[in-house]
Amino acid sequence: MGFGELLEEVGGFGRYQWLHVALISIPGLMMASQNLLNNFVSGIPAHHCSLPANHSLYNLSHYQVDEKQLLKAFIPLDSSGTRLDRCRRYVEPQWQLLAANSSANVSQIQTEACLDGWTFDKSEFLATTVSEWDLVCSLRPLKQMIQTIYMGGVLAGAIIYGGLSDRFGRRSVLIWSYLQLGIVGCSSALSPSYTAYCVFRFLSGMAVSGIILNGVSLKVEWIPTKERTLVGTLTSFFFTFGQMVLAGLAYWLRDWRKLQVVVCAPMFLFFSYSWWYAESARWLVLNRRSEDALKSLHRVARINGKPEISNKLTLEVLHSHMNKEIEASRSTLTAYDLLRTRGMRRISICLVAVWFSTSFAYYGLAMDLQKFGVSIYQMQIIFGAVDFPAKFLALGMLSYLGRRVTQATCLFLSALVIFANIFIPTDMQTARTVMACLGKGFTSASFTTVYLYTGELYPTVIRQTGMGFVSTMARVGSMAAPAVLILDEVLPALPSVVYGGAAVLASGFACFLPETLDVELPDTIEDVEEKWSELCPAPKPEEGVSLKEGGVSTEGVALKELKEEEGIGLNAL
Repeated sequence: MGFGELLEEVGGFGRYQWLHVALISIPGLMMASQNLLNNFVSGIPAHHCSLPANHSLYNLSHYQVDEKQLLKAFIPLDSSGTRLDRCRRYVEPQWQLLAANSSANVSQIQTEACLDGWTFDKSEFLATTVSEWDLVCSLRPLKQMIQTIYMGGVLAGAIIYGGLSDRFGRRSVLIWSYLQLGIVGCSSALSPSYTAYCVFRFLSGMAVSGIILNGVSLKVEWIPTKERTLVGTLTSFFFTFGQMVLAGLAYWLRDWRKLQVVVCAPMFLFFSYSWWYAESARWLVLNRRSEDALKSLHRVARINGKPEISNKLTLEVLHSHMNKEIEASRSTLTAYDLLRTRGMRRISICLVAVWFSTSFAYYGLAMDLQKFGVSIYQMQIIFGAVDFPAKFLALGMLSYLGRRVTQATCLFLSALVIFANIFIPTDMQTARTVMACLGKGFTSASFTTVYLYTGELYPTVIRQTGMGFVSTMARVGSMAAPAVLILDEVLPALPSVVYGGAAVLASGFACFLPETLDVELPDTIEDVEEKWSELCPAPKPEEGVSLKEGGVSTEGVALKELKEEEGIGLNAL
């Protein structure tokens, strides 16, 4: 007996669960907007040095040449010879270059930096943080730094709000996160400076982490075991749809301040109805608030059309169903136990590499859409749509090829695609776009796989701690990804080499993970050592190593627990 039986008694997946899942999943549309927002609010418009005040284009309109030709007298061509240089201009106007048959040696002409600022093209973006604060040329790394700071906030939020949710409950922290994102997100649209905007984005990242972590937990803990995998799969597509919604909003508005408000203002709506959520009854019981848990269960039963259950479901019945969970919650396992024994150490080290590299490559591709030479709005829609077949492909491979083969294959293929794109000429836009989509598809499939795989590898007694530990590595990868893009100033192919190299390395680590397809799920660390340590057997208890903490037996607590987790991971993308 366990909490799953209680859920079945109060209606299973009934009317309350449908409403509960829908209301928590809808904000996922805006989570994609938050994670990928920097593509548009910090898009880099075409630009060149502004002309000296005494040589404005208005004053030179009497010349019988078009504006583009006239600029050649002031702005040199870049190294490709096809467009105006973005960061240099001639010290003196070179009128002779306007002649049709000019043979001037431009390499000998003296140039200077953009002393009067830059002129930005407004055909693709009306206004971005780049055009407003001149984040180009020597300041270009600051554009990528915005995304790194945001991901730093996501990491901080996972640490802070993860702990707070264990102390104050999923519902309370989720409600606060909605309000925080609404306030700081809209406030960021009023940022008077680059520094202020970065501060607001960091706080927004914290709130996003609080929404994702607590939303997933609160959703899953009210869903019966047999529906969790299907629900998790379906609700994961809210994030996918959100990527395409972002492209539409960005194309419609084209102004970074307006876009910032539009993607954050709905948080006030989510905050207003989030008070309807019921706190996780399981969390309430494990935190000695059984009476509140009983009230929540009675409420769910009424909404599901089973009011008669209220008379049968008492505190004694509740405790009898959750006795084993209550006993297991008294154990004192910590993150140290993820590395203390040989089998657990092997699993944890390999998963750290896989999680980091998957997130690293995923955001490396998703956060640099302008390099493909295709409209950034079209590219965002394509990148969102490719997640549909990618996730279904992952589920098929997981069922027939197993977890280890799927994980290693997805990472290795994503690396091959990233490497292949290095050798495709920039003028072959269609080929580069197709390869980029394949790369993102494989990294998306790798994400889907690693969430399920991690839950099956870690034992029930420390599964949540393990998931939190390795997902932290994913946040580190997402922080590092935009910073690596700065390396294209040294060599254009260098970022792709780094992303692909990390994926190849991680695919090798994945090969050392044990296969979990059709394998009974581990409940304790002792189970892991017996099943998967292989050539590295666990020390025997008489040798001084105890594999159980606090002397608490965990048998029978959690075969269902992983089934609950299987539906969780698919939401994260």
